Amino acid sequence: MATKNITVPVYSLAGEKVSDLTLDASVFGVKENKQVMYDAVKVYQANMRQDTAKTKKRDEVSGGGKKPWRQKGTGRARAGSSRSPIWVGGGTVFGPTGVQNHKLAQNRKEHALALRCAYSSKVKDLVVVDSFKVSKVSTKDFAKSLSGLKATGKVLLILSEDNEKLILSAQNIAGLVITSANNVSVYDLMYFDHLVMDTATIKLVEESLKEGK
Repeated sequence: MATKNITVPVYSLAGEKVSDLTLDASVFGVKENKQVMYDAVKVYQANMRQDTAKTKKRDEVSGGGKKPWRQKGTGRARAGSSRSPIWVGGGTVFGPTGVQNHKLAQNRKEHALALRCAYSSKVKDLVVVDSFKVSKVSTKDFAKSLSGLKATGKVLLILSEDNEKLILSAQNIAGLVITSANNVSVYDLMYFDHLVMDTATIKLVEESLKEGK
């Protein structure tokens, strides 16, 4: 269930407060549901796995074509190949094949709820600016803007539309990651210390995550 509406300050890129913004309580004021958030993070991490681990089976290990000793009369156990899994240097039994699949899925409604819960839990770390429009490409100027906004540490910059000048200005700032509003994961929201969004991005997020959509 959503709580009452939350009002947050809106700043300019110069760090000056220009207005207040009331956030939609159905998106930014939702009671935390740890289970769906956990499931969303688990799905994200599982789907990010690169299944490249590979071990060799006995038929893939080189050598071992010759029978180590004759079948009978030596007093030792029978052995057909030195590449048997029970021998040092032999093949591996039940090891990763390199084509294993760890993909998981979460249904659409649960994922939307997880995003709403994550956004709600990060309201205290949300920095809203009136606009991301910059007049020129300048990493120094944008880093100064982030400092003025007190967006420090690990910062997630969420955009509602392509902004080439801003991206070029921000892409080399340490600890800053840029993403689009339709590509944000619950893992991203929980990992970063601050979220920086403009009013247009806030509106897009609210429209896309309203219950019943």
